[in-house]
Amino acid sequence: MSKEETQLPSLEVCLSPALLHLHEVKGSIVVIIDVLRATSTICTALYNGADRVIPVATVPDCIRIGAELGAITAGERDGKVAEGLEHGNSPFEYSRDFIGGKTLVLTTTNGTKLLHMAKDAEQIITGSFPNLSAVCDYLIAQKRPVILGCAAWKDKVNLEDTLFAGAVISRIKAHFAINDDAALAAELLYSSKQDNIQEMMTQASHYKRLAKFGLQKDIQYCLTPDGANVLPIYQNGELVIAK
Repeated sequence: MSKEETQLPSLEVCLSPALLHLHEVKGSIVVIIDVLRATSTICTALYNGADRVIPVATVPDCIRIGAELGAITAGERDGKVAEGLEHGNSPFEYSRDFIGGKTLVLTTTNGTKLLHMAKDAEQIITGSFPNLSAVCDYLIAQKRPVILGCAAWKDKVNLEDTLFAGAVISRIKAHFAINDDAALAAELLYSSKQDNIQEMMTQASHYKRLAKFGLQKDIQYCLTPDGANVLPIYQNGELVIAK
């Protein structure tokens, strides 16, 4: 590593929540990545005027907090609307007419779990293709160590989150010191398929899982850059747009 590289902040990729303990979360900005569909839905809701998104781990917590706050409660388990909740995890549910000025309490299979695991981070933000540029611009400006944390699927590495990590790295690598094989692999994967991501994803396990429920439109949106280009940041137990 050159002298110039040692003066740059580090960037690493955590491919699964099961590997997070191997990374130094304290002192780092952790980017929570759950492309299909939690972090895509979070930035979409905020982009469309939600006051805040409160991520919670369990359905009972979602119902309880929603009732206390008079908020919209939503979430999924295994790709379907969770029992006891009225709304799911599709970004298309959260139009400006519906979500504007409201609080969304959200629980998901993978993304909210990882967010709470990363609670000791210096900062936590959320990333997905719909807010790719906002994430990249923010990380460059902060000049702090970064961990791109993939929510994966029940601790198993998944394609879409890895691809997004690679997309971020391809844009910002000149500003970071990267000595991490997972980061190199993510960027190589993205670089080899960046013009063909939609087609490549048809082979992915999560694509097949969601396609069974007729959610191809969701998938296409979640893989398209900058459709909801705001930066959600986790503060005091809730996600808001970074100022």
